[in-house]
Amino acid sequence: MFYWLYTQMAAEGHVPFLNLLKYLTFRTGMALFTAQLVVILMGSRFIRWMQAKQGKGQPIRADGIERHIVEKAGTPTMGGVMILAGLIVGTLLWADLSNIYVWVVLFVTASYGVLGFTDDYAKVTKQTTAGVSSRVRLVLELAVALAAVAVLILYGARTAESPDLNTSLAFPIFKHFLLDLGWLYLLFGALVIVGAANAVNFTDGLDGLATVPVMIAAAAFGLIAYLVGNYLFANYLQLHFVPGVGEVAVFCGAIIGAGLGFLWYNAPPAKIFMGDTGSLALGGALGAVAVATKHEIVLAIVGGLFVLETLSVMIQVASFKLTGRRVFRMAPIHHHFEKLGWSESTVVIRFWIVAVMLALLGLATLKLR
Repeated sequence: MFYWLYTQMAAEGHVPFLNLLKYLTFRTGMALFTAQLVVILMGSRFIRWMQAKQGKGQPIRADGIERHIVEKAGTPTMGGVMILAGLIVGTLLWADLSNIYVWVVLFVTASYGVLGFTDDYAKVTKQTTAGVSSRVRLVLELAVALAAVAVLILYGARTAESPDLNTSLAFPIFKHFLLDLGWLYLLFGALVIVGAANAVNFTDGLDGLATVPVMIAAAAFGLIAYLVGNYLFANYLQLHFVPGVGEVAVFCGAIIGAGLGFLWYNAPPAKIFMGDTGSLALGGALGAVAVATKHEIVLAIVGGLFVLETLSVMIQVASFKLTGRRVFRMAPIHHHFEKLGWSESTVVIRFWIVAVMLALLGLATLKLR
């Protein structure tokens, strides 16, 4: 909205101060600040309202960590509503709303937030850890992702150097190599988004565990979006230039701000959980940003912690079905370390450190070309 004011007034010289709005870095910083402020201001009242509405709060797995059943019982969920409020307000106020990439990532984020909210609502009202059918949820997630990727393929920006960029897969390290998947990219991109959403959902199991790695990944992809969307930087680093995608950096700034605001209330001991409302939305957001910036493979590196959590669940399920034995004491893997005797804070902080290392590794691929 404010960028529209700049185009209408500052360009004509009426309000020179509005010239600040032409700078992407300024608007990204303001989106971060705005999102954080919105979440913090609504936090206490929203939490009290959720406590009154939810009563017993989020159901805790009966086969989970024993102390969680006692310590976390009664804690309300659906805190993702706070995150979405801050993220959406921050983006709408400071991003260029004529940019197709902004609307695509917002569409995925909001849609997945609604799906997650429906799942959380079912769990709370039925007081069970089983919400909406996983099959139904997966079909809906895939439908949203397919629609988003289709829009990017049809209406995403193209360049003379890479006319097939919208349907191509770029590889880190390799300078100019692109693998044109044609319309198969529609399915590939959708799987990236769905996979990212569910990977963050698996990670959200301890206070603050998913929030900070999401912010770290958002910071990394905010930088990637800024560089890829700038012709000079993209050319210098020998990245594939994607015109207009730099505006997604504002969205990434809003993710960081909303995460910081939520962490104020989610820090141990958590006053509220983000629930599937937050985890699905944030994961879907990261997946959509990766597809928009043409850095899908880099997402697997930057978000390697989420990949590890997902693999631990897949390995556990496969092993138990095939051999009747479990590889981990409990999956996802963060619970495995708790079973080994690590305190919750130790698991969370060490996973944060791993997330930082993986993000730096992912960013290093930008120069190794």
